[in-house]
Amino acid sequence: MIRQHFRLRFSAGALIFLATGLGACATSPATTADSLKDLTDYALVYTDGGKATPKSVSISEAADVLKTFDVIFVGEEHRHPGNHLAQMALFRAIQERVPNMSLSMEQFERDVQGVVDNFMAGKIGEQVLRTKGRAWDNYPVSYRPLVEYAKERGLSVIAAEAPGSVIRCVGEKGAAFLATMKPEQREWAAAQLNLNEGAYKDKYMRFAAGDGSHGEDADKDKPKGPSAAAVRSFEAQVTRDDTMAESIYLHLQKNPGRKVMHINGSFHSESFLGTAERVQMRDPKLKIAVVNPIQVKKGGKLEVSTADAKTGTFVLLIGATPKSYASMDEMKAAISEEMKFRSANKCEL
Repeated sequence: MIRQHFRLRFSAGALIFLATGLGACATSPATTADSLKDLTDYALVYTDGGKATPKSVSISEAADVLKTFDVIFVGEEHRHPGNHLAQMALFRAIQERVPNMSLSMEQFERDVQGVVDNFMAGKIGEQVLRTKGRAWDNYPVSYRPLVEYAKERGLSVIAAEAPGSVIRCVGEKGAAFLATMKPEQREWAAAQLNLNEGAYKDKYMRFAAGDGSHGEDADKDKPKGPSAAAVRSFEAQVTRDDTMAESIYLHLQKNPGRKVMHINGSFHSESFLGTAERVQMRDPKLKIAVVNPIQVKKGGKLEVSTADAKTGTFVLLIGATPKSYASMDEMKAAISEEMKFRSANKCEL
């Protein structure tokens, strides 16, 4: 994981990604096919959220299905070449079928929407977009194709995410921090947060707990339930989810009949939870699809487990990237370093 990007996400739960960097559990396959050629290769499987028998499909066939949805979430493993190539291919194919659509991005934050709009209108150059728009450092290789495609066709790009500074403050002080923001700043985050109990909170807390101690004795003296830090981390995560969801919802309200493709880290939309369910909460009538990436071991067959089939309308099979850490000691050292960084970078708007 590239360090600059890692620090950007840290306050919203980077320890989760650290904790899951050592590998994932295997499950029994529901379908098999040929293996992927390399990290730029990918395969799409239609599962209809686990309701359909898994079926391998082409980009064109997937677009024929996805064009009927109002909001299409395409999850990503950040910086994965195959994942980004699939995103671009899907966006192109869907837009060819649905000209009136917009691109929504986690990778740009609400307070720089004006910068993004100026770039799309040709009023500023790309370097200004990247600096004043705080584009992710992998913008040229991962997101430039999407934005340029939209620009050339006069499509809107939604800077959907809450600013990282706001997320850091919520992670440090809790959701109550939002009420202390200046009115013009408060608009940078969703007006309403959905912090209720449910599948998404359970999922987040399971991952958060996974980065704790090891062995049976380690949990003996731990209090039951999530720690205060874990609760604040969840509130920061939800601030991101609800802000992206609200950004999409408000755009659709202003543009009746428009369709939106939104790209975000897969955790935000996997299993129709996170940002996806929060869009649905705001407008139950919207038809929402999710394309969820699943990594396949090098040389392994393309397999979609029964559990994985439920994570999206389509499952996007991509090659497994190298493990972030070869040992728990490496992972713990990285956590320690990031904690020092976090302590040195307090909440500041």
